Amino acid sequence: MEPLGAVSATALVDRLERPLRDLRISVTDRCNFRCTYCMPKEVFGADYAFLPRSEVLTFEEIERVARVFVSLGVEKLRLTGGEPLVRRDLPALVEMLASIRRPDGQPLDLTLTTNASALRKMAGPLAAAGLGRVTVSLDSLDDAVFGAMNGVDFPVAKVLDGIAAAQAAGLGPVKINMVVRRGINESSVLPMARWARTAGVTLRFIEYMDVGHTNGWRMDDVVPADELVALVDAEMPLVAEPPRYRGEVATRYRHAEGTGEIGLIASVTKPFCGDCTRARLSAEGRFYTCLFTGDGHDLRAVLRDPAAAGALDDAVLREAVAAVWRVRDDRYSEERTEATSTRLPRIEMFAMGG
Repeated sequence: MEPLGAVSATALVDRLERPLRDLRISVTDRCNFRCTYCMPKEVFGADYAFLPRSEVLTFEEIERVARVFVSLGVEKLRLTGGEPLVRRDLPALVEMLASIRRPDGQPLDLTLTTNASALRKMAGPLAAAGLGRVTVSLDSLDDAVFGAMNGVDFPVAKVLDGIAAAQAAGLGPVKINMVVRRGINESSVLPMARWARTAGVTLRFIEYMDVGHTNGWRMDDVVPADELVALVDAEMPLVAEPPRYRGEVATRYRHAEGTGEIGLIASVTKPFCGDCTRARLSAEGRFYTCLFTGDGHDLRAVLRDPAAAGALDDAVLREAVAAVWRVRDDRYSEERTEATSTRLPRIEMFAMGG
């Protein structure tokens, strides 16, 4: 077994020696929530023009791209959106992806991030299709606060019911992502931490990030990870845990008394660019090497090129992906300044998945 952080001599790496290990696949740019930090309803109203169906990758195209990424070292696939559960027949795609094997014959880590609005209905079919785990976005247990965050007054009870369905279907351990924005839901931090311990889920606090340009991000809105840890630790003592693998996004803490842990995703105050192993595929087939970027590489054009077919097409696609990754040098969060956070062009998070 390779030591933590080890990279094999044959691995595809970028200019900073970071391997390609994780692929996040946005299956749709649509969502039934209007979260203030992602798709504020003031911008994404009823007349917003989402992608026409013809421009969205088919399941067969997604599978083909995924197989190519796996051949280059990807070990984990995460389905995202928008909201992935609004994509029709999603279990069929899950079944296709679950059949992919790594070069060593091992199965992939196949996961999904959801707002859980349709999880009660979908948990069983997704598990049966081969999905391994789910991560649920939930920013408060208070209906008024959660409604203010999700923009459509969706009730907490329905999210909790979806989480229970996921647990019953074996889609665990379930992780909960809570974006914390100062003055909006920081009062929900401790109630969420208490609930997570009793519910048997892993809570991860996420610093409010400057993804895209529509959420009105300001540094003053960020509740730093250290402040969040101190808040929880004062009531429920925490012990820092070492990372389990290179590129682990969350800094983890276990509860000193009893079981359970919390995680912190602190890309604003404690950037982890140096170990970033993640690539992203947008719903229309653009390949992004950083969450905070405006530049994507068009893989759909390769997939739909009538001049290429079969094995040749896969070889061309494989080299297109590898060529992009080899020259990757993204480390936005480490270089972030007040100027770059507001002026540099960046794609919106819903378009390529968080």
